[in-house]
Amino acid sequence: MRTGLDRLPTLDALVAELRGARVGLLAHPASVDARLVHARRVLDALDVKVRLVFGPEHGYGGEAQDMIGVADARDALGTPIRSLYGESFEDLSPRPADLAELDVLVVDLQDVGSRYYTFVWTAVLAVRACARAGVRVVVLDRPNPLGGDAASLEGRRQTRAMCSFVGLEPVAVRHALTLGEIVAWRARVEHAPPGLARVVACEGLDRGAHAPAWDRPFVPPSPNMPTYETALVYPGGCLVEGTNLSEGRGTTRPFEIVGAPWLDGVRLADALHALSLPGVRARPLTFRPMFHKHAGRECGGVQLHVTDARAFRPCATYLALLALARAQAPGAFAFRTERYEFRDDVPALDLLTGSAEARERMVRGDPPRGLIEAIAPVGEGERAIHADALAAARAASI
Repeated sequence: MRTGLDRLPTLDALVAELRGARVGLLAHPASVDARLVHARRVLDALDVKVRLVFGPEHGYGGEAQDMIGVADARDALGTPIRSLYGESFEDLSPRPADLAELDVLVVDLQDVGSRYYTFVWTAVLAVRACARAGVRVVVLDRPNPLGGDAASLEGRRQTRAMCSFVGLEPVAVRHALTLGEIVAWRARVEHAPPGLARVVACEGLDRGAHAPAWDRPFVPPSPNMPTYETALVYPGGCLVEGTNLSEGRGTTRPFEIVGAPWLDGVRLADALHALSLPGVRARPLTFRPMFHKHAGRECGGVQLHVTDARAFRPCATYLALLALARAQAPGAFAFRTERYEFRDDVPALDLLTGSAEARERMVRGDPPRGLIEAIAPVGEGERAIHADALAAARAASI
């Protein structure tokens, strides 16, 4: 399998175009080729002059924790770095003054296959800004670590009122698409000028393959996404952010470990096992997060161990986990209501699940099975978006 960055040196016409253009680069630490050489160095070796670099959430270097604003800076070569993650929603898009200095924006961002992961929406916002400024976009695409098989779609689309930076447009939670495919789909739907957004697609990609089949290391694209196993649970694990449970930030296994000081991990694991959810086992444990929620406090909870990546359904599993945790300690469990990814008008869990229904069902004490059946499945709409995105990416492919 070759990513868009792997293929770039072989695309003579595109390299010649970039050499003659004013180029910007939107990238992060996982923007590396098969040799683990960063996209900036690949472009430099091709004699493509990069005038500006842009960094998404967590920063161009990937140092910042979640929801921490990142300042502009300069890289080791003295090139200006423009942050696309500041204190307001307006800070998420490239500035017109910066785009006025560019002819082409090269985008190389590793996504992880969940609609909450913000890099794909940074790319969509960048394309919208480029369309207004007349700047061409080239996406060097990368595979989805969870595969691209439509059978793996999970988690219904959010309502339009619940669209946010953790889901700028309605798609399934586990969307089974690449960043380039989503960008191409949005460019087509939003009637971007023909040819404005082009995609250097992956070559030799088995759409059903997960990251372990890539024959290359999984490079962490953000501080709390250290492994493929993290990405595998993340479509469910991120839902924990909408509550006062620790999602394992401040431990070595974020999103796999979940708990709180008041939880009984043995009871929680037993209750999960009673549901016979596929492809996963829950191991009770105690842990002490070093930062973030409940920092320095001993927590009871579980670590989820995926035993069958194909059968595992992360949305269903973590919806059940949250419902069971609330049922165990309803007086201590709480939903997050403070500002979350630039919105403070609705609870975070509603933004993540896509409506108020999951939260309201938990409050009513609905059985986990009913919650799963209402929220986790996808319908024809989600499958149609998947097909449309694939068609748009083929049409935009270089």
